[in-house]
Amino acid sequence: MNARKKARANAAPKQAAPLEAQTPFATTAMDFLVVGIGASAGGLAAMKAFLSGIPAGTDPGMAFVLVQHLAPDHKSLLVELIQRATPMPVFEVANGMPVRPNGIYIIPPNCDMALLNGRLQLMEPSAPHGQRRPIDFFFRSLAQDQHERAIGIVLSGSGSDGTLGARAIKSEGGMVIVQHPNSSEFDGMPRSVLAAGLVDYTLPPAEMPAQLIAYAGHPFIRPRTVVTILEAKTKDALQTIFILLRAQTGHDFSQYRPSYYHRRIERRMALHQIPTLGHYVTYLQSTPTEADALFRDLLIGVTQFFRDPEAFQMLESQIIPRLLAQRPAGALIRVWSAGCCTGEEAYSLAILLQEGMETLRRSYTIQIFATDLERLDIATARTGCYPASIATDITPERLARFFTIEPNGSTYRIRKGIRDMVIFSEQNVNQDPPFSKLDLIACRNLLIYFGEELQQRLIPLFHHALNPGGLLWLGTAEGVGKFDSLFATLDSKSKLYQRIDVVYRMEGHLLARDLPATTAIQAALPRGASKTAFPVLLPLRELTEQTLLQQVAPAGALVNRRGDILYLHGRTGQYLEPTAGAVGINNILKMARDGLRSSLTTALHQAVGTHEIARVRGLRVKTNSHFTLVNLTIHPVTGGPAATRESWLYLVTLEDAAPPDPEPGQQAAGSPAGTRDPASEADACLAALQQHVQAQDEELRTIHEELESSSEELKSSNEEMQSVNEELQSTNEELESSKEELQSLNEELTTVNAELQAKMDLALKLNNDMNNLLAGTGIATVFVDPHLCILRFTPAAPELINLLLSDVGRPLGHIVSNLSGYDRLVADVQSVLETLEPKELEVHTTTGKWFTLRILPYRTTDNMIEGAVLNFIDISEIQKTRAALQAANALLRLAVVVRDARDAITVQDLTGRILAWNPGAVRLYGWSEAEALQMNVRDRIPPELHAFCLDKIAHLSQAETLEPYRTQRLTKDGAMVTSWIIASAFLNEAGQVYAIATTERADEPLKHRPNTGGVE
Repeated sequence: MNARKKARANAAPKQAAPLEAQTPFATTAMDFLVVGIGASAGGLAAMKAFLSGIPAGTDPGMAFVLVQHLAPDHKSLLVELIQRATPMPVFEVANGMPVRPNGIYIIPPNCDMALLNGRLQLMEPSAPHGQRRPIDFFFRSLAQDQHERAIGIVLSGSGSDGTLGARAIKSEGGMVIVQHPNSSEFDGMPRSVLAAGLVDYTLPPAEMPAQLIAYAGHPFIRPRTVVTILEAKTKDALQTIFILLRAQTGHDFSQYRPSYYHRRIERRMALHQIPTLGHYVTYLQSTPTEADALFRDLLIGVTQFFRDPEAFQMLESQIIPRLLAQRPAGALIRVWSAGCCTGEEAYSLAILLQEGMETLRRSYTIQIFATDLERLDIATARTGCYPASIATDITPERLARFFTIEPNGSTYRIRKGIRDMVIFSEQNVNQDPPFSKLDLIACRNLLIYFGEELQQRLIPLFHHALNPGGLLWLGTAEGVGKFDSLFATLDSKSKLYQRIDVVYRMEGHLLARDLPATTAIQAALPRGASKTAFPVLLPLRELTEQTLLQQVAPAGALVNRRGDILYLHGRTGQYLEPTAGAVGINNILKMARDGLRSSLTTALHQAVGTHEIARVRGLRVKTNSHFTLVNLTIHPVTGGPAATRESWLYLVTLEDAAPPDPEPGQQAAGSPAGTRDPASEADACLAALQQHVQAQDEELRTIHEELESSSEELKSSNEEMQSVNEELQSTNEELESSKEELQSLNEELTTVNAELQAKMDLALKLNNDMNNLLAGTGIATVFVDPHLCILRFTPAAPELINLLLSDVGRPLGHIVSNLSGYDRLVADVQSVLETLEPKELEVHTTTGKWFTLRILPYRTTDNMIEGAVLNFIDISEIQKTRAALQAANALLRLAVVVRDARDAITVQDLTGRILAWNPGAVRLYGWSEAEALQMNVRDRIPPELHAFCLDKIAHLSQAETLEPYRTQRLTKDGAMVTSWIIASAFLNEAGQVYAIATTERADEPLKHRPNTGGVE
């Protein structure tokens, strides 16, 4: 019997650190495989089929950990049900329980479970009910703890739990097996892992153990403590593999770290049961599909949303806000995510940038280039669909804002606004040209797989691709190495670096002059950042251009089609002034001074409509105390060939205009008499023009106010619609959350239903066995409750008590019995229930059968009395045997008398054949018993006495009583013996004579002998 521990952890241990890449040759203290089995709805039947595939009498030599979706408030029956299907011990996991080979460990309800240093740790679930992913949680810890010894098996179940965990196992060199969808009751979980391209074998559950046992016997699984130096033949074989891979896929892995690709190749050898590297080269040459499979294995990496939360928190709170704040609204932000795998990291960056723009209330053009070698991973990233298990990595708020759940409820899709920020493409950073003019490069956990030569080539490449002051973000196990002169360390823990801008090559030497530094990103340095970071140095060309712009260029403003100011250049205060009221987005049309506003409005509309340069010269703009002549020019700014006209910007330039020159011949003095004064006419004309302009200005102002009013109304309506939309979105999110919870509850109910169904099947089988046992014994048994009402009875019981199936529930005293002379049945049963002492007595029926009646208390497994049991055991044959034994004993006693008697006692039938012959007859007549039984009485009667003897026999046959008589008999030797004979007849039940017994005694000489009548 195996011990079953059911203790549960009272305190939850701390969760393990996020999974990072491990050295493939890491030492492990366990020398056996740990098989994690994930199952949900329909998993009980699949697990039983899996255990049935283990050969009888074979120890698999590995530990099995079963993680199933269980109802948190329902006691699990899995341990009891699984134990019946296997001879291996089955345990319900207790906190800190060590894992041992040839054992099965089952997760308890309402717990998350992890493997740490070979021990199973339980903790309270962090995710709300309905969003828990216990299989992913355990698979990740299994991969981190056991590396290549981790095996993940995904059985029947709905949803996508297990997909992310399977990716973690594959990244550590473990093996993943899924149940064939056609053999699973629910195929959601197996198909999700298959769609992710993470599966090594797709098998029915019964065929999995054989594959596991074969895999466990490969040298790849044996524990390693040192790295073996490769022999020359091995190096040649590896070079051949790299050549085959390059010919098949176009990618060269020869510059990757040997420890990385060597373990990946060994894993493929273990999967195919290939003993040597040379044989694997032959297999690779003859099987083209194996090259693609090895290529995918070499690229498997761990990825998830917001991986390494501390680093992302630092990026969110300190770096991205400063990066955006130093750029004007509408500026282009370019990011490169190298080695993006299935796109989770790229989308995480997009989400942070979107949240940063919302916080600053500015709009930017975001371009995130996400690249990877694996075509299937890029295809997955482009679709933007991920399993529902990502809910464990993303906050509920972000999940609701940036994702939509698919109708099947098992996947989430990234929203279009975030998807449009990211551009996915296949790229080999080792061979293809990089992107340029980047503000951020995220290359995390990629360089650790590269050799030193390849790393030295990539770090300067990243420096060249970044903008001045750009950021490089590496993984926690990576760094810039000897290129620290190119990058300043912003955060050593998160491995965040900033590009250092220097001027190269003046007569072959690096300029050492200190140039003015840009401190925008320097202000973003988190506390504890390196104080030795180099200042950001501007190139001489850029420094010269900025100085010229400050000295020569006119005042200007970059605006959009609505006049919203995006960027100001130069001294614009004499042309623009802030408007009174709440300060929001500054609009150049509202800030324009008198004399500029109407012409500026007209010119901007003209430039937007015609997409051509609009000019207005000689505007009299009112300044603080006088008017200034200004030339206005508006230039359309396309923003690039891919930009649409709706996204064009417009550069407004304002230049001081020279005063007009006086006309030739104009007199300085007064005019001749009889002519009009030109000054008066000019004043009148100027007054008329000013009045006209003022009227036009008022009209335009009125129109502008009406437009603003309409715009405000439309804005108000838009806000109301947005509010309604938010309410509908909130309702939709609540419905989605309810749907997830209902789906989770349905899975749990399915699991509980399967357990109860198995329990019911077992109870039904036991009930059938009990019924057949009771019917097969032929014993009449009646069960009654404490109130003496009939509960059930066996088929033999109606022979003694007149019972029908409809009598169940009726009192025992209401039933007429066939017992004769026994009317204390109810009283005896009541007495047994009161005294709890069994009672036994013999009864007989009206048909003459005898039974032993045993009345016992009915005891439950809890030692509770819940009625009585009446057993009627047929002893009719025993009674007959008893009577026959009594008769036999009587005959035995009579036989002793006959044997020991001195007289000759014989028995003969009516024909005279001798039937019995005692020892006295042997002594008297000489014939042995055997000889006598072959004789007739006539053979020992003298011929002359035949008539006399026949007459005696005739009288006896009439049942008449004869007196003793004296006669003669012959002996064996022919002598004549005179004897006295007493004859008696044997009668049957009908009173008829069937035999005659005689007692014969030899005549002795007597003085007074009675008269015999002359007959001798």
